[in-house]
Amino acid sequence: MVIVAKLSLQAQTVRKLNMTLIKSISGIRGTLENIPGESLSDYDVKQFTLAYSQEVISKERKSLVVVGRDAIKSGKKISELVMNTLINEGFDVLDVGLVTTPTLGISVKHNRAAGGIMISASHNDEKWNALKLLNNHGEFLTPDKVNSVIKEKERFPKQNSLGRIIKYNNALNDHIELIISQGFFNFKLLKKKKLSIAVDGINSVGGIAIPEFLRKIGVENIKEINCKPNGEFAHNPEPLPENITEICDVIKKGQYDLGLVVDPDADRLCLVDENGEPFGEEYTLIAAADFIMKKYKNPVSCSNLSSSLGLKVLTERYSGKYFSSPVGEINVVEKMKSVNAIIGGEGNGGVIYPKTHYGRDSLVGVAMILSLIIESDKTLSEIKKSLPDFHITKSKMTFNKGMEKIINYCKNEYNDREINLSDGIRIDFNNSWVHIRKSNTEPVLRIISEANSKSNSVELSKKIISKLRLL
Repeated sequence: MVIVAKLSLQAQTVRKLNMTLIKSISGIRGTLENIPGESLSDYDVKQFTLAYSQEVISKERKSLVVVGRDAIKSGKKISELVMNTLINEGFDVLDVGLVTTPTLGISVKHNRAAGGIMISASHNDEKWNALKLLNNHGEFLTPDKVNSVIKEKERFPKQNSLGRIIKYNNALNDHIELIISQGFFNFKLLKKKKLSIAVDGINSVGGIAIPEFLRKIGVENIKEINCKPNGEFAHNPEPLPENITEICDVIKKGQYDLGLVVDPDADRLCLVDENGEPFGEEYTLIAAADFIMKKYKNPVSCSNLSSSLGLKVLTERYSGKYFSSPVGEINVVEKMKSVNAIIGGEGNGGVIYPKTHYGRDSLVGVAMILSLIIESDKTLSEIKKSLPDFHITKSKMTFNKGMEKIINYCKNEYNDREINLSDGIRIDFNNSWVHIRKSNTEPVLRIISEANSKSNSVELSKKIISKLRLL
């Protein structure tokens, strides 16, 4: 009996270590053990929905809230919990069902709602889910609004009159029509080009949205890979080169002009060129910017501190100005608004184009990339060669001694270098940089390095990680 007790206690300890609840500007994200306060439990879903309804959307003179989800299997149950909590608070809920995160953001604006909740853990695996909280503009909540939601206090229902759930099946079409209305496409050239495109939708909502968008703009030859929205992720959901080998192999064996890969909620877009080689998620934004900047005099752009210098160099080619922000979509958005940027985003494949909405949008990215291909009459690999040449390395590690220890060490070790402390610590060297910060979405440190060659970037990353492990 004693041995059993010890094993049971050990098992409980291991389980507890694996449980996570992260509250940040990226939303309320957690594992699914249903342990209140330590995971994204039913109790926590209700509590944070109540907090959001009472602290944010109740301040609006509107009673409608938009709720959507990606295809992850836990999403339906969590969506029902969220919607029932909202209607019991007296709000009407517009249930848009399976949608991308940008589709939900656009739906908030289109339907003049008080806000929106997207149920998606983005690139995290099936053990996770999250509540992404949006304001009445369809944008992520600002840090002050997030802080009001995550206050450590129990929330109680206000017991208002009962709201209602309204099914709405046209959100994706609204999204597509908005993008088409921007006038990106020369439809005559697009039809003449007869593009063949492979799509990996990771068996989530991108498997619905991307092919439908392509069909709407006249692309006929579409190879759908993992496009059934059943939530059974066919590979690691983060669209990094090592995780997208299936679509690369398909393109190598077939006659395709490019491949499109998204994460589970389809706000990130990664590309594969006509040779079956990953384009690099950093270059989605850079290529999109190359398309749009041609149309502006002295363009202004913005990305976060962990994104490639390529956007800065490209912007300066067009006699424009580049600005950076801390990591996090809302941080980029706030900086874009303050400097009147025409395009921005993050180096994870996130493209933000304010004329559609202030949010990362894979469909906008697809529209710009396809337009660049048909207008330049170049292949994706040829386009890549014309863009600034940088190589980025993305690593992560556990570190339990706190960021303060890292910052103090780096300030002493690299006191002759340019240091930025607005988000963790970023150190700039000659033709290279490294950024060390706590993740907003996982219980890890992220170490991002970039240099003018792959070997230099990898070496810089390894050097920093080895030093951190000695602290």
